[in-house]
Amino acid sequence: MEVLLEGPERMADVPSVRRISPAHQGSERTAIRVAIWIFLSFQFFYLLTSSGRARTADEYNTYYMAESLVLRGSTEIPQAVQLHNFYGKFDLQGKPRAAYPPGQALLSTPWYAFGHYVVANLPGVPIDMSDLVSLSSTCLSSATFAALADAFFFALLCGIGISVRTSLFATAIVGFATPMWGYSAWLFSEPLSSAIFMGVTWWLFGRGKEPISIRAAAVAGLTLGLATWVRPTNALAIGILAIALLLREGKAAWRQALVLCASAAVGPLALVSRNHLLFGSPFDFGYPKTVDYGIHADVRFDTPLSVGLYGFLLSPGKSVFLFAPPTIIALAGLRRLWSLDRGVGAVALLFPFVYLLFFSRYSSWEGGYCVGPRYLVPSVALLCLGLGPFLDAGRGIAKRIGWFALALGAAVQLITMATSFLEDEATRGHYYDSTWHYRLDYSLRGPLHLFWKYLTTGQPARLGLGWDRWFVFLHIAGVSTATLASMLLLMLLGFAFSLTMLIKKVRVAA
Repeated sequence: MEVLLEGPERMADVPSVRRISPAHQGSERTAIRVAIWIFLSFQFFYLLTSSGRARTADEYNTYYMAESLVLRGSTEIPQAVQLHNFYGKFDLQGKPRAAYPPGQALLSTPWYAFGHYVVANLPGVPIDMSDLVSLSSTCLSSATFAALADAFFFALLCGIGISVRTSLFATAIVGFATPMWGYSAWLFSEPLSSAIFMGVTWWLFGRGKEPISIRAAAVAGLTLGLATWVRPTNALAIGILAIALLLREGKAAWRQALVLCASAAVGPLALVSRNHLLFGSPFDFGYPKTVDYGIHADVRFDTPLSVGLYGFLLSPGKSVFLFAPPTIIALAGLRRLWSLDRGVGAVALLFPFVYLLFFSRYSSWEGGYCVGPRYLVPSVALLCLGLGPFLDAGRGIAKRIGWFALALGAAVQLITMATSFLEDEATRGHYYDSTWHYRLDYSLRGPLHLFWKYLTTGQPARLGLGWDRWFVFLHIAGVSTATLASMLLLMLLGFAFSLTMLIKKVRVAA
């Protein structure tokens, strides 16, 4: 409900009320309409390019919990024990629990249910393929979360004054030329975390220059707190957003910052209470002490800072600049981003800085078996907010640099997504050395070799190998060609229609 106030004195007395002018309301509505079609366009595109399967313990944990929630109404994962694929701990009652909170699994249940109750019963799907079909469907949830992050990215840039066309170009760069595309294809938590952080930043700073209301701060804090149920390290975002709010609003926003932190505390407090009930300790998240070959799996921070920094910034297998080339030019836009909105500028700067320092000390800083700097994917997307001001201010030369970054980054994503990263990385001594430490000389040479191998030899691949797309995977598993072709056609039609409507809305808005 809007409140009409008259006079500067009245306005100063009520800083917690967000006052939005009719002109800004109109531009915000326009940006949201365009953002909806951006979401749908990326949604269908990411669905078409998804891998549709799980490889790592992180992914399987999410799938098993989603399955248990839908079929048994519980987060216990006895099926993981039965399949000898259990990564977690037995709770105080002797029940198997995953090593991660159930937030991502809970939000993925609609996709699991659709796969289990709808897709698995389509003509041409063998009865014994129900589990594989449900797994593929659950994996598609990442496509939705990544598309949502892209849509919020666009709306946020428009909200701070970047033109619609420039915001769309910057969104295309993030959506195609950073690991946001790659991780939309896998069942990791990074796309969901990216969507949450981008959405909260838009909610706070992308909806007008007026002071942040108490209600907006409370909603943002509650959302950030619940994000710890997706990944406990998401608690880092609470402090970052509170600092960003103070940098934008000044001393007048102390109450809003306190409300944000207080409402955010609900999520972590509930999480540690759950840990205490399940495992007897508030800080026991369910990680096993060791996994195969005696590798430590518990949370530790024993990596030398220099090793983590080198790995994330310069190594050929994890460098953020290699796997997300647009970050280089995004850095050049941070100064102007700060001048446009200090809150957004602070988020774009603090997220990558804090996450870089934090995960550089983490024992498994490389992220386990994965592609590129996995743990930095959400902060990479937020850093790329600097693309908007860079492209908007530089005109011709900036646009040409942007197109180059888009082409280069998209090529990197295509190479990493074409084949299974596990097919290359699981080779003994290739990704990890004999003592199971990440090899800092690991590079894209392996994925390039596999890409060339399957491109030139035509060699038929076993299930789970070869071209890493859901329709290839399900075709090898036995799903009929006609059924897969129908599903692909529907997705292609959805993408074509969404893209057509997006172009139309952008022309009207511009």
